[in-house]
Amino acid sequence: MAADDRTTDHGPDAVRRTDSGIEVKPVYAAGDLAGWEPEAKLGAPGRYPYTRGVHAEMYRRRLWTMRQYAGFGTAEATNERFKFLLEHGQTGLSCAFDLPTQMGYDSDHPRAEGEVGKVGVAIDSLADMRHLLAGLPLDTVTTSMTINATAAILLLLYQLVAEEQGVPGEKIRGTIQNDILKEYVARGTYIYPPRPSMRLVVDTFAYCREHLPNWNTISISGYHIREAGSTAVQEVAFTLADGIAYVEAALAAGLDVDEFAPRLSFFFNAHNNLFEEVAKFRAARRMWARIMTERFGARDERSKVLRFHTQTGGSTLTAQQPENNIVRVTVQAMAAALGGTQSLHTNGFDEALGLPTTRAAKIALRTQQIVGFESGVADTVDPLGGSYFVESLTDAVEAGAQAYLDRIDEMGGAVAAIEARFLQDEIEAAAYAYAKAVDDGEKVVVGVNRFVDDRREPVEVFPIDVELQRAQVARVGRVRATRDQAAVDAALRDVGAAARGSQNVLVPMKEALRRMATLGEVSDVLRQELGVYQPG
Repeated sequence: MAADDRTTDHGPDAVRRTDSGIEVKPVYAAGDLAGWEPEAKLGAPGRYPYTRGVHAEMYRRRLWTMRQYAGFGTAEATNERFKFLLEHGQTGLSCAFDLPTQMGYDSDHPRAEGEVGKVGVAIDSLADMRHLLAGLPLDTVTTSMTINATAAILLLLYQLVAEEQGVPGEKIRGTIQNDILKEYVARGTYIYPPRPSMRLVVDTFAYCREHLPNWNTISISGYHIREAGSTAVQEVAFTLADGIAYVEAALAAGLDVDEFAPRLSFFFNAHNNLFEEVAKFRAARRMWARIMTERFGARDERSKVLRFHTQTGGSTLTAQQPENNIVRVTVQAMAAALGGTQSLHTNGFDEALGLPTTRAAKIALRTQQIVGFESGVADTVDPLGGSYFVESLTDAVEAGAQAYLDRIDEMGGAVAAIEARFLQDEIEAAAYAYAKAVDDGEKVVVGVNRFVDDRREPVEVFPIDVELQRAQVARVGRVRATRDQAAVDAALRDVGAAARGSQNVLVPMKEALRRMATLGEVSDVLRQELGVYQPG
């Protein structure tokens, strides 16, 4: 046997640690939970502090929503993928947008050159949103949109199309990510400075409370924090810190906590260390319940519940031996299910090479279906609850995350910590440590630094349409040529006036979009009034 193919690196007495550095003992017993109070730590499923799940019967009543992420090229192409996934058993939609859309640029803007439709669908105006949602049952399907700096614009376009289809606001259900703070920390698709951006988030809370009462106004995202290289403990801590900042901003704007908190949702990553991931989800639920109860005085039980979507870890996928990613995604999906997720996206095995092909997307969906219907994880609530190891690990994740929250509070909260680059520096240090461990061979990645196979099997790669940008530029040109320009100009002036004042900016924004103002034009007005963020 070659040295490269050894199945173990160390003896039974060597120290084992989770990805967050938590030491793992050889065996766990009752003594590891000495002084542990089951009622305080666990409670019952569907009861405070929700460690064991947000519903009493969890998946015995209904499986998690299988919400596969899709979005590429034109609105028509993404619409076709949506319908393909629904036909094959998907139960919710999830939409990715291209970088120009995320950054508030129309497809004909110079900065959009080469990026139109590449990592998501291009949406420039109401015309594109009509094509994206054509023939979809907006009164019954739930739709998640991964969008942040321009979240309010995409939400209003969705509402306008739904109204055109005869679906009233109270029947529209879904989620916008709308989590701008993590963009400064981990992802980079911000437009405006942090504090004006927080105003847009809160305006969205207030708008939805009145007009879209069943829409989740934010998906507070740890996913991208983890993708940037954080540990599981940091993912919990920094996500909850951002959540605290959003609650505080809404309260400062005069909203009552129980008016908006029930519509808050979260978005987490799932990585390969199955037991730490399960512990992470359980710890996050318990911590948020206590934060909302003890810190913010929430009275409505719905305000205390951490509901979350999970996506399997994109950064864990390898271009080497890509079929191995099917196994990685399965382990991660199991972690999400065992941890009590409300919805799940499973990545395509070929996503380290490009956008997922139809074949890869179907295998990813089938992975969820096999876990849900064949594995038995849905037969009982919180299957790992009470495990000496899992409960001890849940406590350890909580303790580590709480230590971070205490430090962030001392700095003045998440916004101040972001401005001081504390969160960014902690993530960068964790990412460096992980990369070094892989390079040194301390962390095994099958097919990359162990069990390497130099043979290269041909893999189908998603094709890129070189004519896409030209066609999308022509479409936005037609929109501008056929609209009532005077009406658009007047509506955009109203958006600017609202941004300068205290009016909810979504109200005039909706009218501007209805009159066929483009996403880029609305964003430009806000750039002029709110400023543009320049990282230090």
